[in-house]
Amino acid sequence: MQSSPYSVMPARTLRAVVVLALTAAVPTAQADTASPPAAPATTVAAKPYMGWTSWTMQSSKYPGLNPKGDYSYLSEANVGKQTDAMAAKLKKYGYEYVNIDAGWWMDWSWKPRFDEYGRQQADPERFPSGMKAVADRIHSKGLKAGIYLPVGLEKGAYGDGRNPIWNAEGCTTGDIVHDDLRTTNGWDSAYKIDFSNPCAQKYIDSQARMFADWGYDFLKLDGVGPGSFKNGDNYNNVADVAAWQQAIKTAGRPIHLELSWSLDYGHVADWKKYSNGWRIDTDVECYCNTLVTWENSVDDRWDDAPAWTAHAGPGGWNDLDSLNVGNGEMDGLTKAERQSYATLWAIAKSPFFTGDDLTRLDSYGLKLLTDREVIAINQSGAPPAEPVTASDPQQVWAAKNPNGTYTVALFNLSDAPAAVTAHWSTLGFQGRASVRDVWNKENLGGHTDKITQALPAHGSRLFTVTPRGTDLAWTGYEAEAGGNTLSGNASVADCSACSGGRKVGNLYTGGKVTVNDVVVAEAGTYLIKVGYVSGDSRSILVSANAGAAASHKFASTGDWSTVNSVHVPVRLKAGANTITFDSGTGYAPDIDRIDVPKSS
Repeated sequence: MQSSPYSVMPARTLRAVVVLALTAAVPTAQADTASPPAAPATTVAAKPYMGWTSWTMQSSKYPGLNPKGDYSYLSEANVGKQTDAMAAKLKKYGYEYVNIDAGWWMDWSWKPRFDEYGRQQADPERFPSGMKAVADRIHSKGLKAGIYLPVGLEKGAYGDGRNPIWNAEGCTTGDIVHDDLRTTNGWDSAYKIDFSNPCAQKYIDSQARMFADWGYDFLKLDGVGPGSFKNGDNYNNVADVAAWQQAIKTAGRPIHLELSWSLDYGHVADWKKYSNGWRIDTDVECYCNTLVTWENSVDDRWDDAPAWTAHAGPGGWNDLDSLNVGNGEMDGLTKAERQSYATLWAIAKSPFFTGDDLTRLDSYGLKLLTDREVIAINQSGAPPAEPVTASDPQQVWAAKNPNGTYTVALFNLSDAPAAVTAHWSTLGFQGRASVRDVWNKENLGGHTDKITQALPAHGSRLFTVTPRGTDLAWTGYEAEAGGNTLSGNASVADCSACSGGRKVGNLYTGGKVTVNDVVVAEAGTYLIKVGYVSGDSRSILVSANAGAAASHKFASTGDWSTVNSVHVPVRLKAGANTITFDSGTGYAPDIDRIDVPKSS
């Protein structure tokens, strides 16, 4: 058995498997490109896509998955097995994409193959029938075929710079890159393409046409920047993504364009404009002896997803990566963790695709992956849920649905059992509501003002809540109001997105703002809504009337010009109160305003 040269690399180097695209090109016969294939009538990414990816099992060291060495799971035979299993077990629930990830053009030692035009070609040992035949077989099962590329011109495709570009007379690989052969993508495995030369678009056109001719319906473009843990001009691949969108338009076949990985929020407008989906985080796989683990890195998504929520919708979705909850022990998770994992993916409207071995789904995993109510939440086309409480160990996420109901999820992210409460005030109403437990298929009847559940470590509940009460009234208080008290470094700053056009910032190392004269009619614990701005996840101490402070973590809003809000509890007395937001010894989010529920 051969071992990949990357078998000893640290797990967090992630997709470094493509960096060996440095060796000499091996020409193969060109694809038949006589005429473009007929385009099926379809709307790409109207809903989050559902399917399977090869990468999770390729990347795992679970015994028996990669017998020829690291990343050797990927083969025509294994893709065929997963295709058959999807058709038999998951197709009727909406799963349709069979996505072939990195390595399809590599031999077992990760040496790449390219045709005479610098385009990736299937390795004859991994895929002896060729990529068109593989797509044809996937289609024969009523499914869709996906394929993968790293962004840029792979070094092995460059040759001596004289390789011609298909269907582009006079253009060579030397014409489409910068003279200094600067590198790009998350692994520096490719030369950065210079799109000031028209030959560059022709090269992308040739790749898109090849995939369309082969019959592929999906392309994952990986290592895209800004993001993929790289920054700077060399790693800005917005022009590549735009070129791919243009190439797909003329390729003769609808192709879903998915971008990877951990993309820069600062370019979210570009990702939305030019693609159908974008990874917002690092790889979910642990690169260990299971497929994933909770800490590495399933649990990251609760912190990282909120900033992106507002940007998902029909045509383009936030991608949380693969959902590996179907194989029990091989997944590396408890049952509670598997359910929480699936719950977040469903309510965040992430693509619902798994990297599990579909030939050996256990009964619990099959239940999670095929629950029709949960899938309907994911596929509804409605906006994703977002946290309505602070990002503390116990938190609540919610989304209002077009029919007036709410999707509400309770999460206990701590390592010990704990109770979690969803208060109807965080949804904007008070009084009674009917509650349905989605996973357990139970109608829980009416609940007044809240519902509380005892959850195991890393556990969750998923509810559909139907309001029967009345809308809640609020009283707003601007953080920057003249009657408030600023301490330490705290100062008022302009903020075009903020209520009133201003906020209180510079809340660090003792900086704090006290909102004065917060009046309520009755004493009690109030869930106040805090509007804030924070370019990263930060904690803040919240107290009322100089009492004991509680620390709450606020998720990133994505940048320092975007406002979000969450609810935190404070104990108020009847009459006038003070509410203080204190940075303590660290750095806190900027505060825009607070809204306090009026007593019923």
